[in-house]
Amino acid sequence: MRVEDFDYELPERLIAQQPLPERDQSRLLVVDPVDRVVRHRIFADIVEELNPGDVLVMNDSRVLPARLHAAKPDTGGHVELLLVRPVEGQPNTWQCLARPAKRVRTGHRLLVGENDGRVELEVVGEEDEGIRLVRFHTDESVIDVANRLGEMPLPPYIHEKLEDQERYQTVYAKRVGSVAAPTAGLHFTERLLHKLQEKGVELCHVTLHVGIGTFRPVQVENVEEHHMHSEWYEVSPETAETVNRAKSEGRPVIAVGTTALRTLEAAGQSGVLEAKQGETDIFIYPGFKFHIMDGLITNFHLPKSTLFMLVCAIMGTDYAKAVYREAVERSYRFFSFGDAMFIKRRAEVAGAREV
Repeated sequence: MRVEDFDYELPERLIAQQPLPERDQSRLLVVDPVDRVVRHRIFADIVEELNPGDVLVMNDSRVLPARLHAAKPDTGGHVELLLVRPVEGQPNTWQCLARPAKRVRTGHRLLVGENDGRVELEVVGEEDEGIRLVRFHTDESVIDVANRLGEMPLPPYIHEKLEDQERYQTVYAKRVGSVAAPTAGLHFTERLLHKLQEKGVELCHVTLHVGIGTFRPVQVENVEEHHMHSEWYEVSPETAETVNRAKSEGRPVIAVGTTALRTLEAAGQSGVLEAKQGETDIFIYPGFKFHIMDGLITNFHLPKSTLFMLVCAIMGTDYAKAVYREAVERSYRFFSFGDAMFIKRRAEVAGAREV
């Protein structure tokens, strides 16, 4: 498979720059790829699309204000750092994506903040693709520094300032660690979740801390040669029990977002969802054999991205492109602050294999 096979035409005007005033008033494209049926609704109607006994699995990761503006004390030059993840065994040391990376070398000192709130940083190592190991010389935790001095790491295709930073968090976000929001969950409100529970829909959570891969384009020609960046995840015993009970009783398990889906499949390759934590670089593209997920609630994804490849793995590439064409023709809003799609069932895509 070639990466070019996953391209499609998208007018720039359809890339959403701001969230809607009400989370659940986004549009919702409901798709049954088995029967080839689509319907156009609003997201609040998801209550009518789900049935008692359905299980919704949501990613409760919370976005860290991970973008830091730093200065070089000797030259005053500006450097942008994106916190990626802590370095195990090295206190107050994090992997950071540095821009421009060529200005940030081992031994360099950096400063973030001003006056009494200033924090000194030291570059203690270098890795590939602009990643630097940065030690924070402070009694604060790095997360506290980020909460005090950092900015939300909005994707590069969003050019407008976000007035309310909480609009880039889901209402159920709890565990800090992502550098990008699990955006399918942005459509839910507390009231909508309550309505789902009243109907008998079971809600449970997994955690996957979205990593730097979300900002990286696929840079190879052949899909099979692409390697995902590893991300930390956890499935609790309670979620594993809820999901496995539903599977044994034939009730659908629906992932809210591609990160929840990847977590379910990473921990469920045996056919049973395991309660576990660890790292995953699972890459889902056409031919992948699903074991846990029966349906997916998701946003509309970038052309030639691994996320669009994942959607194609569920629906089939040709049909996924046809659905996206219809979304474009009807002026759906795309990407992080855009509209949503509910894939109600997964199709039996030709060429399925064990991964």
